[in-house]
Amino acid sequence: MLTIAAAIEFLEQLAPPGLAADWDNVGLLLGDRATEVQRLMTCLTVTPDSAAEAIEAGAQLIVTHHPILFRPVKRLTSTTPEGRMILALVRAGAAVYSPHTAFDNAGSGINEILASRLELRDMAPLRRRTGPRQYKLVVFVPDTDLERVSDALFAAGAGHIGQYSQCSFRLAGTGTFFGSEAARPTVGQKGRREEVSEWRLEAVCPEASVEQAVAALRRSHSYEEPAYDVYPLQPKPSSHGEGRIGRLPRPMRLGELGKVTKTLLNSNGLQLVGDPEEPVEKVAIVCGAGGEFLPDAVRVQADVFITGELRFHDYLAAQANELALLLPGHYASERLGVEELAARLQRRWPEIEVWASRRERDPVRWI
Repeated sequence: MLTIAAAIEFLEQLAPPGLAADWDNVGLLLGDRATEVQRLMTCLTVTPDSAAEAIEAGAQLIVTHHPILFRPVKRLTSTTPEGRMILALVRAGAAVYSPHTAFDNAGSGINEILASRLELRDMAPLRRRTGPRQYKLVVFVPDTDLERVSDALFAAGAGHIGQYSQCSFRLAGTGTFFGSEAARPTVGQKGRREEVSEWRLEAVCPEASVEQAVAALRRSHSYEEPAYDVYPLQPKPSSHGEGRIGRLPRPMRLGELGKVTKTLLNSNGLQLVGDPEEPVEKVAIVCGAGGEFLPDAVRVQADVFITGELRFHDYLAAQANELALLLPGHYASERLGVEELAARLQRRWPEIEVWASRRERDPVRWI
């Protein structure tokens, strides 16, 4: 029996939520994780038409690329189109999950699907993300505390480097202190300067574990006032990122690539900025509305930037930087991913019915 929880587990392996943009609203947005799923529909956007299709077909789960409830709401009533649509989904028991930018950015997500269909080589993220923020935790301990404090730090989450755990560095040295009359030193005496043999113990620690690691070292340390430092580390580049950059198997004219892209995406039309006869080879891709990535395409010296839609002033900026543009429309640039996702879900669970919305259409018409 497939449950929404099991479907979510698969979706989050395919498109880990940590890959989503900070501003996004991904995950299970409506529904009960324990619900059994017999029918599942994917779509680009939950609209009155696609919602009605899912309800009429008896879908228990809708996987939509664009999230519902994207902005905070204070009330859901039948006085608004969104309210009527969501209330209808609730009454029908249809859950809604959105992977959105996590699926855009995933290793097998929409940007990579588009790049693969164009047979791009030497693919890499257009904009690399940085790895998780790390800190260096340094504490000074007497010999009798060394193993106890080390074990406490490791148990609290410090000391992980790649595939290795319990990583630390230890350096012997001499510490000094002068305790006041109110002090209660563990070693030596108050009222005079003491010199004590100590170890400098240091370990890396993820940002999320720093607070509990500091608490652990204080609990396990015998000193009344343990000396420790917490240093922020420069984030390392990640293998993950947004968009894709790669090279065509052979250089081709911009106009030719435009025709290939239009056919590939089944687009109603395609806007072109640049000389159709100009040869292009290095291609940057961002599905949807990729305006914020235009500087990245310029930075990596792409010949052409393929994205769903841009603003007029982005066209001018691209021209000024001698960057060609191919714009098949927001819908066309992402619908391919919705269909591919439905196919993957159907292969994973052949016993249920999975389909990409049949009523969904590009709202833009070309005349």
